[in-house]
Amino acid sequence: MQRIHIVGGGLAGLTAAVTAAESRTPVTLHEAHHTLGGRARTSDGPYLTNEGPHALYRRGPHWTWLEQRGLLGPIASVPPLEGTRFLFRRDGALRRTPPLAMLRLTRRSARTAPVDTDFLSWATGQVGEEGARAAAHYMGVALFHHAPGSLSAAFVQERLRRATALPPEAHYPVGGWARLVDRMASRAWNLGVRIETDARVGPRDLAVLRRGGPVIVATHLDSARTLLEDPTLTWDSGRTVLLDLALKTRRGDPFIVSDLDAPGWIERFTAQDPTLAPPGEQLIQAQVPLAPGAPRADAVRRAEDLLDLGFAGWRDRVTWRREALASGRTGAVDKPGTTWRDRPAVDRGDGTLLAGDQVAAPGLLSEVAFNSGIEAAVLALKLLGRTAPDVPRTAGTA
Repeated sequence: MQRIHIVGGGLAGLTAAVTAAESRTPVTLHEAHHTLGGRARTSDGPYLTNEGPHALYRRGPHWTWLEQRGLLGPIASVPPLEGTRFLFRRDGALRRTPPLAMLRLTRRSARTAPVDTDFLSWATGQVGEEGARAAAHYMGVALFHHAPGSLSAAFVQERLRRATALPPEAHYPVGGWARLVDRMASRAWNLGVRIETDARVGPRDLAVLRRGGPVIVATHLDSARTLLEDPTLTWDSGRTVLLDLALKTRRGDPFIVSDLDAPGWIERFTAQDPTLAPPGEQLIQAQVPLAPGAPRADAVRRAEDLLDLGFAGWRDRVTWRREALASGRTGAVDKPGTTWRDRPAVDRGDGTLLAGDQVAAPGLLSEVAFNSGIEAAVLALKLLGRTAPDVPRTAGTA
């Protein structure tokens, strides 16, 4: 019997493995590292910081897919009290509210925003320049891009609506993303998926795997380009500095500081999940997008400036610190004139399929990985003449 091979054990690869294995088709998952999860890994304790996405947005097929299989597990939402500790930097000072014009823009339907116009130009025509710039900078949280206003208006507005929805769509896997990955891996294992870690696949290995059945390449796009030897596998992504801090707890610290003067975001993740740090400490992450060619130190300095504004005495309270630069690994962004349909296609022909967060599938952040993983598995099963189990489908996919 032919077998489906999946290269990459992150969210996309695990989603594809579970979906395919539910049809009783033999599946092997190859992961180059010794642990699964890709960028959804969580560091070892005592500080449980996530390397990848930090929130599951409660809307769309990925949430339904996880819920139907009992894989969501404990999920934390934002405590009501913490919602009052949401601060904004405007004109160099901290404020409790964003500009009224920005709030008006969040209520505009995404369907009114054009694909072929940049967000800043369109939004300025809707609510004026102040509100438009504030909204563009606010979207650094979901786009990890140094200039969100330069991206497609339709792309940004859809994400602005979801990122500002009330009640908040964002929910958080308790204990970090590794817990969710463990549940997905256990489900795959129980369905008979053969999981091989420390199994790096090269172009020659891929040719051998193809002889045995469809192959799903579920790596980030740079790796897929090398593995498939296909220079067309490119798409724009962000470049952002992540600064993780553990601080001694202090009453009155904000939950979030959103920079509306430039893209930047600080979030206290122990507000919704105290298990991420030892008692008496809190875990904070700052993420500051960085322009191509700009030095990493610039973003670190901006993050520290935001911390100085919002977290009194934070330098004397630091118990742990880690910095990282995520370049081209922060999900797809669509420039004016493009949509998710223009990204590299899931079906590459000759039994090869692509999954990940920069391919032709809709969604916000990790949803693209889930949705493309489901789609790749469905197409792989069709190539084998098999029918996929009932799975939630993404609007507009094949």
